Amino acid sequence: MKPLLGTPLKRFLRDYKRANPPRHELVALLQSVEYPANVGSVFRVADGVGVDELILTGITPTPPHPAIDKVGRFKSLRVNWRYEQDPVVAIRGLKADGYQIVAVELAEGAVPYHQHHYAPKTCLVVGHEDHGVTKATLAACDTAVFLPMYGKGRSLNVHVALSIVLYHIRHS
Repeated sequence: MKPLLGTPLKRFLRDYKRANPPRHELVALLQSVEYPANVGSVFRVADGVGVDELILTGITPTPPHPAIDKVGRFKSLRVNWRYEQDPVVAIRGLKADGYQIVAVELAEGAVPYHQHHYAPKTCLVVGHEDHGVTKATLAACDTAVFLPMYGKGRSLNVHVALSIVLYHIRHS
């Protein structure tokens, strides 16, 4: 076995996408994710998983930004994104468009991410690295999912948690 490069790699990925078309419209909302490196990582993941829109809210830094651009490999130029100051306003608009709003958060009533049935139009909400999703934003969400932790840590980095759930939805 050898790695794919150049044209064979492009064909491999193209053929996979054709054989496995997306079944969900996916939006990701970052509620005051503070660190530019995390935002850059989310842009890279959003491109990889084919997120339809990325919404940056609150104190989340926006492109152009040196750290976002470097870590995200300039995926902010390819991913459809917008900034909305108030996450609850963004959530209201998404709900009006038929999206189910799912917080990725350790919250009362949250279910393991792999046991939740995701709607055809789903928005995942992640919060600040230290404080998580605010009470006001969480109250605007329809439900919450969490990633079970088996070690001593209680959570994963925000971009890692979002990545796991996005890829799970994309392939469910």
